[in-house]
Amino acid sequence: MANPEQLERLKNSIALWNEWRRRNRRVPIDLRGVDLCRVVLTEADLGETDLSGAILMGANLSRAKFSSSNLTGTDLTGAILPNADLAGANLTKAVLSMANLNNADLSAAILSRADLSAGVLTGAVVSKANLFKADLSGANLSGADLREAELSGVDFRRGILHHTDLRRANLNAANFTEANLSGADLTEAVLLGTIFGDTNLAEANLDSCTHLGSCIIDHGTLVKSVKLPVSFLRGCGLPDQFIDSIPSLFSHAVQFHSCFISYSTKDQQFADRLHADLQNNGVRCWFAPEDLKIGDHFRNRIDKGIRLHDKLLIILSEHSVQSPWVAIEVESAFEREYRQKEQPVLFPIRLDDVVMKTGEAWAADIRRTRQIGDFTCWKDHDSYQRAFNRLLRDLITDEADAERASVLDH
Repeated sequence: MANPEQLERLKNSIALWNEWRRRNRRVPIDLRGVDLCRVVLTEADLGETDLSGAILMGANLSRAKFSSSNLTGTDLTGAILPNADLAGANLTKAVLSMANLNNADLSAAILSRADLSAGVLTGAVVSKANLFKADLSGANLSGADLREAELSGVDFRRGILHHTDLRRANLNAANFTEANLSGADLTEAVLLGTIFGDTNLAEANLDSCTHLGSCIIDHGTLVKSVKLPVSFLRGCGLPDQFIDSIPSLFSHAVQFHSCFISYSTKDQQFADRLHADLQNNGVRCWFAPEDLKIGDHFRNRIDKGIRLHDKLLIILSEHSVQSPWVAIEVESAFEREYRQKEQPVLFPIRLDDVVMKTGEAWAADIRRTRQIGDFTCWKDHDSYQRAFNRLLRDLITDEADAERASVLDH
């Protein structure tokens, strides 16, 4: 049972409570199961306090001190803390196992080596908090805000982090074995030695993680996550040869023609977006260096690049139609088609209507003889996605797969 005298002392005056704690550090503090709903405990000294089962719903615990010089910190096992204000609180080594921290504010709190195993933190704000080597195994952090949090070495095993905000968080050596990170946002999250073992990363935002070194990623993660960005896989240390083989290794995935992308650097923004989307969907492709000086050395390089890829994907625009470098690449593709009598190598898409009007011979030839993909509304997300899906469908190597994809599109 809780000590009623201590509870009364705490409620009466935080300043007097802190002074009394300072003079009576060896006195055990028993506040088990007490009701502290909406009580203001700002800057209270709660180090080495037994608050297990305490009801702290809506309590203001901002900048409260829960740490101690002891080997164990404050015991908040099973504590009820939804909507509690723990901003800036020091919870070093605190035990929050099975605690309810729904929508609690833990921003800038220090939870280094704290035990939050099996805790519930759905919707909690933990941004900029320090959770170095904390135990969050089995914790529910769905929708929690962990932006810029220090999460080095944190144990997230079996944790639920569905749609959790981990932007710019430090995840060095964090362990996500068997965790669910589906839909989580890891934009610019820092990774080094991070463990993704049998982890669900489906639809997680992983494109712009900051990779300081390789990470551990296993078969289970690749299977559960379906499609992972190539940039993320490379950052984790997987070699390109293995990344290229992932579709065939882990599914009966559709195979695509490889592409050599020809474009004007004035269309760089679109080209970068298209290149990234193609790579992330399993299409092996390479950028043509449109802005390099024309010469025999570079011509040989272009010819070799086109020979090594199935299709020359040309981005037609007012800029590329005027580019002599793009013209050379198109001529190389035409020559390959004629010489080897292959299926069409040239694969044109357009960003505007210039190719439909220009008098440039090679562009006019494309207009007369080829179906041209329409990306003229590419800045509109839905229009771009529809055009991209059609492009992806037409790059499928197997006719049966392409037919199935066409049915799905409609």
